[in-house]
Amino acid sequence: MNEITSNDTRNIILDVTEKLIYKSGIAATGMDLLVKTAGVSRKSIYRYFANKEELTVAALQRRDVRWMNWYRTEVDKAPTPADRLLNLFTVLRAWFDSEGFRGCAFINTSGETGDPQDPVRLVAKDHKQKLLDYVLELCTEHGATDPQALAKQLLILIDGAITVALVMGDHSAADNAQCMARKLLDL
Repeated sequence: MNEITSNDTRNIILDVTEKLIYKSGIAATGMDLLVKTAGVSRKSIYRYFANKEELTVAALQRRDVRWMNWYRTEVDKAPTPADRLLNLFTVLRAWFDSEGFRGCAFINTSGETGDPQDPVRLVAKDHKQKLLDYVLELCTEHGATDPQALAKQLLILIDGAITVALVMGDHSAADNAQCMARKLLDL
């Protein structure tokens, strides 16, 4: 007989929360839906999380770790610094083409919060900072004259491509962003 540990229950709650929020947003993800989908009691949810906001923040923090690990691993498969910078967009295109693509969870959830100091918005800001730091690392490895400026420009291309892919359904936004990146990199 398999016993479900408290850590398993917490992970199930976080997995379901992340999926529902990514699919439908924070406002559309009510506690009743979470209870039903996760197959846990409301009491179980509140055993681990004081409220929905705390649960949402924890789910987004976990998504941040998972997404950044995935993105870095895929981008870093390219052999040279220049190739890795271009691969930022090749990897995005594959993500756009994957089943269930709904854009950037962090941009999406930020759009549901008004206060710049809202904990959800702060998780999103932290995620974007980590992404910027990673792109800066790649720009530095590439030997860019001004790696900070280039990293900020590439982040705008990344987030712009994600937004266009979601809103307009145009997955070639990644290809167009990559074309602009080539120009910025003089490749």
